[in-house]
Amino acid sequence: MATKQKTLQDAFYETLKDVYYAEKQSVRALKKSAKSAEHEELMQAFETHAEESAIQVERLQQVFEIIGKPARAKTCEAMQGLTSEMEEDLEDFGDSPAADAVLAGCAQAVEHYEIARYGTLKTWAARLGYADAAKLLDETLQEEKKTDQLLSEIAERINVEGSEEDTDDVEAKAAPKRGSKAKTA
Repeated sequence: MATKQKTLQDAFYETLKDVYYAEKQSVRALKKSAKSAEHEELMQAFETHAEESAIQVERLQQVFEIIGKPARAKTCEAMQGLTSEMEEDLEDFGDSPAADAVLAGCAQAVEHYEIARYGTLKTWAARLGYADAAKLLDETLQEEKKTDQLLSEIAERINVEGSEEDTDDVEAKAAPKRGSKAKTA
């Protein structure tokens, strides 16, 4: 029995199901991150993007309608890995001064994955003649890029704030001991 050759249309639908799952998981992860964050600006960014992501799920449902397929989620191994890593990091760093910096880093990993997927889906939608779907996917892509930029800006502030208590230790370790000669290469 010959198997049907897969097409770009098939790849588009399978990836759309994957992203649909990922976006739903992202909403949950963002809500949890908002509760865990201590830095007010980071907490607000998570809450805002959770609301935005809920709208992105609705947009994906519209894309499914445009292509005439049921809105179904397919387990996204990448998102499961990213959220699992976030859970581990929350356990490891939850009560430390680095907790918010770690949360921001985990959130950016999710954003980068979503940016890659939405960029691909947008390109494929245009190629397949789904102009309306491409427009919806681009709207989400731009939101993901904006969130990534905001997280970068917040992370810079958090990383500076979170590293201040270590500055003296780092400088002490880096400085040559009194009376010793620095080695040259």
